Amino acid sequence: QVQLVESGGGLVQAGGSLRLSCVVSGRIFSISVMGWYRQVPGKQRELVATITRTGVTNYANSVKGRFTISRENAKNTVYLQMNSLKPEDTAVYYCNADPVGWPGTYWGQGTQVTVSS
Repeated sequence: QVQLVESGGGLVQAGGSLRLSCVVSGRIFSISVMGWYRQVPGKQRELVATITRTGVTNYANSVKGRFTISRENAKNTVYLQMNSLKPEDTAVYYCNADPVGWPGTYWGQGTQVTVSS
């Protein structure tokens, strides 16, 4: 089985920073794409950022210049450094991974990020 466990969420004031981490465990050879998504009640889950195994990144326009995604392939871990946080960044953040050789895509349980004004 493949499991994703996120950590690092919490409550922060506007303008502050948080760093999310996600560890992928299981009988995994490698992971192609890893990413972060977020969701607020009543809305669809949306992409925040993705990163390939070779380090190619993609960001939602709303977070460009403020968030940075990175990964450690040897640790099957992906990070999301969030700076200059805004109240509209408040959401449940989900980690996502596409392990090579495994069917489908996998999700973590989510971690709450709340930004107060």
